[in-house]
Amino acid sequence: MVPDWVELSRHRCVASLVRTDVPARLDRLPWSRFHRLVVIALGITWILDGLEVTLAGSVAAALQTSPRLQLTAEQVGLTGSAYLAGAVLGALFFGHLTDRLGRKKLFNITLGVYLVATAATAFSWDFYSFLLFRFLTGAGIGGEYSAINSAIQELIPARLRGRIDLAINGSFWLGAAGGAVLSVWLLDPNVLDPDMGWRVAFGSGAVLGLVILYLRRYLPESPRWLMIHGKPREAEGVVEEIEARVEADTGKKLEPVTRWLTLGDPHKTTMLSVARTLLKYDRSRTILGLVLMASQAFVYNAIFFTYALILTKFYNVPGDKVGLYILPFAIGNFLGPLLLGPLFDTLGRRQMITATYAISGVLLAVTGWMFDAGHLDATTQTAMWSVVFFFASAAASAAYLTVGECFPLEIRALTIALFYAFGTLIGGVGGPWLFGVLIAGGRSTEIMWGYLLGAALMIAAALVTLKLGVAAEGKSLEEVAPPLSSEHRA
Repeated sequence: MVPDWVELSRHRCVASLVRTDVPARLDRLPWSRFHRLVVIALGITWILDGLEVTLAGSVAAALQTSPRLQLTAEQVGLTGSAYLAGAVLGALFFGHLTDRLGRKKLFNITLGVYLVATAATAFSWDFYSFLLFRFLTGAGIGGEYSAINSAIQELIPARLRGRIDLAINGSFWLGAAGGAVLSVWLLDPNVLDPDMGWRVAFGSGAVLGLVILYLRRYLPESPRWLMIHGKPREAEGVVEEIEARVEADTGKKLEPVTRWLTLGDPHKTTMLSVARTLLKYDRSRTILGLVLMASQAFVYNAIFFTYALILTKFYNVPGDKVGLYILPFAIGNFLGPLLLGPLFDTLGRRQMITATYAISGVLLAVTGWMFDAGHLDATTQTAMWSVVFFFASAAASAAYLTVGECFPLEIRALTIALFYAFGTLIGGVGGPWLFGVLIAGGRSTEIMWGYLLGAALMIAAALVTLKLGVAAEGKSLEEVAPPLSSEHRA
């Protein structure tokens, strides 16, 4: 016999079913101080990553001349690999824990890992200690990707999710720009001792991390995570607190909602259920996510990590001046997602992802041809890259947006981690290695073919999006990808 409906706050339960309006209440919120706090406290992770990556590349020469470390070129390369390996393993490990233990607990833990590890890097005493601390720093950043992406998407209203997610992912390049400017000052021997500059560079990340850790104290657990983990009353309480903060900030009374979601018993996530979701029920979205992530990762890592080599080898730019050329490149990368982001919410995901991937692919091919033909110098090369990556940066950010919103809540963080790991492995290993070999050959024609390969991958991703793209603009996360415990998945 089925029991009568029992009122539980704003939730109604029958047998093992729960009806909740938590998603609808979060999506109907007006933009407020609370949402700005979410963006600052969580989104600044990408600035940290950009700062780390740029500083690590800029201090490579200083690490070799350091009286204490005296790293060889091969050892410097190994530390870069250790950072990437840490990011991949950290994303997978912490991504799994984020889905199991909660968004808030993990985005504090992963920031703590990063903070301690990057501070320890500043006090490295030999190659092996430096290698270990770079690995742990990468693990913290990798864990942040899955914990933060899932939390942001679950707290930002549906109508704004595209533009906010793109702007936050694009803020990586604010960190890169800051790292480029900072490196010029820190590596100047007239300012700091050569063995002190690189230590201060890594220590600065720890100081910024402390500020972020403080801000995150004021963020709640994701009500959506509580909702699908059998904690409807806690989810209700968190939403009520958020609504009170928004009403106090805006001075307006919120309208009631009429949309409800029906959930069954909490889904117990296993690797089998994850595999079944990705490879059976959502196979086309899995293909889409893999293509988008792998293509942009190849192009980005291949060009960004070898950009300094192009400048110094083909244009004779002094090593200590490379940061000045990275700065406009970084600005173009940041402005792309910021200015194009609103169109992903208005014109639509499929249209804009297709356009940004295709345009950046075509421009990359043109730039490769101009490089081989000798039509560019260091300044015009930088200008061309800035234009190419104005569109490519929006495309890359949209890849993270896609894999975050197109899979169920129960496995969102782990799914983000899996796609991030795949993209990092392909782009972080294959791209820089290939371009490193091509640049070492010293022939511009061979490098051009590398650029054309990247262009082909971006254009192919655009064509895949035309076929498999998901129209997620303006839709609730639960409408785009029903939870595994919802009645729509039964």
